[in-house]
Amino acid sequence: MRICLVSRRYWPAVSGMSVYAENLLRELVALGHDVVLVSQYRDDAAGTAVYGGGPPPAERVPAGVRVVALPSRGETVVPADFEADTAELTRAVVELHAEAPFDVLHAQYGYPPGLAVLAASRETGVPNLVSIQGGDGHWVGTCCTTHHAAMTAVLDHAGAVLIGSASFRDEVVANLGTDPARFTIVPGATDTARFTPGPRPLGSLADPPVLLFHGRVDRRKGVLDLLEALPDGVRLLVSGIGPDLEEARARADGRTEFLGYVHPTDAPAVYRRADVFVSPTYSEGFSNTILEAMASGLPVVSTDSVGVVDCLTSDVDGLLHEPGDVPGLRKTLERLLGDGALRARLAGTALEEVRRLYSWPVLARAVDAQYRALAGTTPDTGWTLPDEVDGTCRFRAAAHLL
Repeated sequence: MRICLVSRRYWPAVSGMSVYAENLLRELVALGHDVVLVSQYRDDAAGTAVYGGGPPPAERVPAGVRVVALPSRGETVVPADFEADTAELTRAVVELHAEAPFDVLHAQYGYPPGLAVLAASRETGVPNLVSIQGGDGHWVGTCCTTHHAAMTAVLDHAGAVLIGSASFRDEVVANLGTDPARFTIVPGATDTARFTPGPRPLGSLADPPVLLFHGRVDRRKGVLDLLEALPDGVRLLVSGIGPDLEEARARADGRTEFLGYVHPTDAPAVYRRADVFVSPTYSEGFSNTILEAMASGLPVVSTDSVGVVDCLTSDVDGLLHEPGDVPGLRKTLERLLGDGALRARLAGTALEEVRRLYSWPVLARAVDAQYRALAGTTPDTGWTLPDEVDGTCRFRAAAHLL
């Protein structure tokens, strides 16, 4: 089949969406699909500082994938013009279909890509599906009437809606009133051939022990909580960039090393520098970094939160505390650092689980099954949007947070 994947972020944007898209593209090609990636990207100073900017680099695009990169011009102005970006995505997909017809349109992120795919299906008659993967489920649609209407259209009228976990589905249902039956749960995955344990025994500690935070440096990921909760006698590696990088630097002391942007090919080596992985996140769609840490043989400390509880059970394959509970985070870290048998048991269980349940070939086959079920069907075009744009949306002034 000929597939068009429309993504909001791809490398060099530092995002779980980028990880997901790259691996999915590789697996779809391996399954024999002809794949075109239509990717938004930022090329302005503000967007680049937060995520990394520019079109997808050739070395990060799997062989056999054609890339059409579109700058998110609507996100570079204040107030943000998301509608212009949606129209540009729609135009690109329709023109590509005219060149060589697609069998399925797949949007990665509900808005703007999801709405653009629905609009392109309306013009082309090609069926579609949408993956809900993060902020599009956590907060997009709770911010203003415009985005509520857009997300409701996507969730109620897409040919299929994929989501990474049951807890994330339940959050979206609570936020937007979507019928739970609309969702198909397809968990996240990681590359268990690239992310592997280092040579030291599982659960062992360096002197001093090294904790790792790897991902977007954003207070919603709990990085500021971690800096406040840091136990005595440890070192902390903070790997990544994001909107709160400077705030994190200001709060850190001499025990913390900031690695900045880490190229994806270097990520496995970063995990191998650490003894414990810490993700004090407030919510996830399905955490790629937690899966990478599990595959790297690290014991994991995270939160009892949406998108985490679906892959980690406290005291079974990780330790969980309440999001935002800084004393609880410190107590949990001290418990783990003081118990070698616990570290080894948690790391070993997590490693076995990620290899068995969360490998990319398993996920790709599940997505492929959705494509095959949709191919040849008629898209639902019975959606409408309000004519007026709600200018009160908080994301109009900070588009990168959408």
